[in-house]
Amino acid sequence: MWGEDVNKKNLLGWIYVGLAVLMSGFWAYWGAFENFHEGWYSESFFANVSMFIFQYMLISIMITLMTLTIMKWKKFGCVLCIIVGIAASAFLTGSLINVLGLIIAIFFTTISILGYLGDPQPMKQAKRVVVLVPLSIAIMISIPQYIKISQRIDTSSEEIAIVKGNSVTLAWAPKGPGWPEKGVSWNEARWICSHLSEDGSKIMDEEQNIWRLPTVDEAVRSMKLHNENVNGIWDEVNKKAVYTQKPDKEYPLWDKHSKVIYYWIDELSGQESDKGMIIVYNGSVYQRSKTIVMDSLSFRAVKDLE
Repeated sequence: MWGEDVNKKNLLGWIYVGLAVLMSGFWAYWGAFENFHEGWYSESFFANVSMFIFQYMLISIMITLMTLTIMKWKKFGCVLCIIVGIAASAFLTGSLINVLGLIIAIFFTTISILGYLGDPQPMKQAKRVVVLVPLSIAIMISIPQYIKISQRIDTSSEEIAIVKGNSVTLAWAPKGPGWPEKGVSWNEARWICSHLSEDGSKIMDEEQNIWRLPTVDEAVRSMKLHNENVNGIWDEVNKKAVYTQKPDKEYPLWDKHSKVIYYWIDELSGQESDKGMIIVYNGSVYQRSKTIVMDSLSFRAVKDLE
């Protein structure tokens, strides 16, 4: 009977270790990719590493620490784990994130119960698994992603850029109101474009109608990798951008030290639609609500050359 209890505790213990590793590994995987997709834009290496750890790796680290705490101080760790799960659920707001918060709360409660009932043996091996699996995942993803972004060309300019694309040549606005750092809605972006001065340096009181948002076809045809056009074509039938190589967040269209990774472009579905179009620095094109405002979504105005 005693042996059966030990085996049962060992089984339950490894089940909660497995669940913890599965969840922490998933967040390590997601966080590492997202860090190099939308993060890692600061000129400071320390700032980039800090963002990586305390923003993109936070959930994975939190799960790992909670699991280790349960292993070390069972009752205290289980209670703390439940409190953290409830706090995370209460902190996250919004319809989608509420679901995420609920999942996190259920997950922390589950591993707390299993952690209280279970006792994985050998304990040292269980601790190694809990720490090394998410750490290995984060490292394996981060190294090639870091190598990739380190190859982005360093040339930068805040002036008007004349970009020759695939059968299209446009002037792209300089840094300022026509190429802002802050996030704006689709309608605000179009309003700014229509009131932008000829040199793109200020917003005029009256409509100028010199600048505009690029069309989806123009944006796709202008995308580059290492300052070489990637022969982008917009497939109107399948609503998909096709490239010979995947573009990147580089000069002359993008600022690699900006948090902006999406630009508003002209929509596909007409002026009355509530959906606008965005293009990602990697060339992907999506629909988004015209009213959405987020730091990573801005625009860059264009104008035709005389």
